[in-house]
Amino acid sequence: MSTTSTLHPAFQHNRYLFRRKVLRLFGGAFHVYDEAGNLLFYSEQKAFKLREDFRIYADEQKSQELLTIKTPQILDLGATYYVRDATTGEVVGALRRKALKSILKDEWLFLSPDEQEVGRLMEKSTAGALLSRFINLIPQDYVAVAGDGRTVATIRQHFNPFVLKYTMTILEPEPPIDRRLLVAAGILLAGIERRQQ
Repeated sequence: MSTTSTLHPAFQHNRYLFRRKVLRLFGGAFHVYDEAGNLLFYSEQKAFKLREDFRIYADEQKSQELLTIKTPQILDLGATYYVRDATTGEVVGALRRKALKSILKDEWLFLSPDEQEVGRLMEKSTAGALLSRFINLIPQDYVAVAGDGRTVATIRQHFNPFVLKYTMTILEPEPPIDRRLLVAAGILLAGIERRQQ
């Protein structure tokens, strides 16, 4: 696992704001900002693809690709999403959605490059999770927990009917879950989770 000091500067922040326009007709466009409102990442999700394929860039001009998130499965609620560092070619790890558990309460596994579980991402409240299924305007809150039980990051959704917004706060300077996997988790939440309703 790469240490923070060796990562691209965009991955070295402790707070990220993920934004996705809800009313876009086809596909998805995602912007990720730092606390000062500077754009750190831009991603587009292609419409009508059977396999998810996210490309994350450093800017809207797509001048530098930083991450790829792909799944070999076709429209599978329990799919595994493999994350690769586009600048080094390194396999960062993967995120696997726990489909059956996520019916009631969203849960993802963080996996190492050799697909060993290194942490979990889950909704904080079962009651809140159930409410969000029936009332689309109820915000969702998540917590990322390392294998040893430590809380690594929190993700809070903001109420906005037109723009899907999440704030991720990373709680440790050198988290035990790779920062690139944490950023990938934010992109996947913005791109995939709200489709379940």
